[in-house]
Amino acid sequence: MRAWSRGHLAAGRTLGFVPTMGALHEGHGDLVRASRSTDDVTVISVFVNPTQFDDNADFDLYPRTLDADLSMARELGVHALFAPSAHAMYRPGHDTVVSVGTLASTMEGAQRPGHFDGVATVVTKLLHIVEPTRAWFGAKDWQQVTVVRRMVADLDMDVDIRTVPTRREPDGLAMSSRNTRLGERARESATCLWRGLSAARDAHFGGVTGANELKDLVTRSVATAGLCSIEYVSMVHPDTLEELTDSRGGAVICAAMWCDGVRLIDNVELPASR
Repeated sequence: MRAWSRGHLAAGRTLGFVPTMGALHEGHGDLVRASRSTDDVTVISVFVNPTQFDDNADFDLYPRTLDADLSMARELGVHALFAPSAHAMYRPGHDTVVSVGTLASTMEGAQRPGHFDGVATVVTKLLHIVEPTRAWFGAKDWQQVTVVRRMVADLDMDVDIRTVPTRREPDGLAMSSRNTRLGERARESATCLWRGLSAARDAHFGGVTGANELKDLVTRSVATAGLCSIEYVSMVHPDTLEELTDSRGGAVICAAMWCDGVRLIDNVELPASR
């Protein structure tokens, strides 16, 4: 992989990289299309990273569809797909972990101990292997992108981190590889998270700026949907992830819920009031 990348870079081409855990969908497609419109060549990785799962059952159940992923990557015009084994990524005796501090300690980090150590470590390894000009991430994983940006800046890594807006189903559900695990009833209920986030966004535009009031709209939307329960709702600063009490300066509401045994996350950005 590195030799292939360096060949293109030596020829003066820019290289875009889309790291994924597979089970590709149109959200990943948006990342690839953004890279292809910006970069000379595009690489996608497919690797279900064991070190970022705090639940072995969740790791075992994570969808693995490499043949379909290869087909979709070809249709999207991806120039290379990198699908390493766990043994190749974590050789015997592997003993080094990349850990990000405060940014990784709240929300997903608080609910999933060790999760961001796994994310930061595997992203660091992938960036060193692929050596891209730009790496593309989805805004649905807002905290993850923020953590990766901080890691790249702190470790002086020569890569530009780009973000693409969340792709949604027609009913608003954020596209996610985990959606394939939802049964019919749970799939119908799962839209409650985006409905709650949308209600909070509308309330913000309507002049409601208190964190408790805005977060309560999300919590109540999930509570009224069958099969779903909220795990957390936080209103944070878009860059520092510091918990906010008021949205007038701009904020992001991030939330996670369980829906019939499947964990889903989503967020909505609240622009600063004029």
